[in-house]
Amino acid sequence: MAVSKAQSFLITGANRGLGLEMVKQLAESRASTCRLFAACRDPDAPKSQALQDLAKKYPKVITVIQLDTTDPRSVTEAVSKVGAKLEGGGLNVLVNNAGVMSQDNLLNTSEEDFQVAMDTNLMGPVRVTKEFLPYLLQASKASTQPGMSCSKAAVINIASVRGSITKTPETYIAFPGISYRISKTALNMFNRCAAFEFSKDGILFAAIHPGWVRTDMGGPDGEIDVVESVQGVLKMMGSLTEKENGAFLDYHGKQLPW
Repeated sequence: MAVSKAQSFLITGANRGLGLEMVKQLAESRASTCRLFAACRDPDAPKSQALQDLAKKYPKVITVIQLDTTDPRSVTEAVSKVGAKLEGGGLNVLVNNAGVMSQDNLLNTSEEDFQVAMDTNLMGPVRVTKEFLPYLLQASKASTQPGMSCSKAAVINIASVRGSITKTPETYIAFPGISYRISKTALNMFNRCAAFEFSKDGILFAAIHPGWVRTDMGGPDGEIDVVESVQGVLKMMGSLTEKENGAFLDYHGKQLPW
């Protein structure tokens, strides 16, 4: 799989849920063959202890980075820290995983709900991608591999089937989450536009729905656990080529309707 050949990863929202499990699985499978930048808003908080423990277990692989995707200054500082650690190398894979979700419907939602959702789920990935773009470009230019893949340069946006306009009638009753849905639909458009804009530079963009997962965000009634979800996402990432550039996929690789 191409993801097994990538030398560097940056994962946002890495202190819990999908992000933490992704760091864990990559560290365990890659050991000393890659560099993982595990980014989260507050690395010293109790909720980040599992990440800190993982970093202590794999000190040569995992670097914990403070990164609040809603704070432009924090993003800029994170870029500087990661850049220094890369020591002239590029960044192969950026995973925009950090996100927020609420159960609101149109009647009980507020402007603040929308602002928080859009700032975190849309503008967060936009900020992080733009700021780390020089390192993604560097990785792409340095690669001798043809086409597009995660071993070259890729941005993986963790999406949601609830961002699908087509599937809204079958999913809205069980979970309205209108501010979340709209922000994820906007993320899909960002993914599509960026894929088109940077295809000439060899940077792959893909939006991947990880399934309904039993996490703090997904709740206890989720259909799968984080281990199964992340295994699927990583396998999916490893199979991506230029054919999937800009695609909206689930963790099995199935194309989802816009």
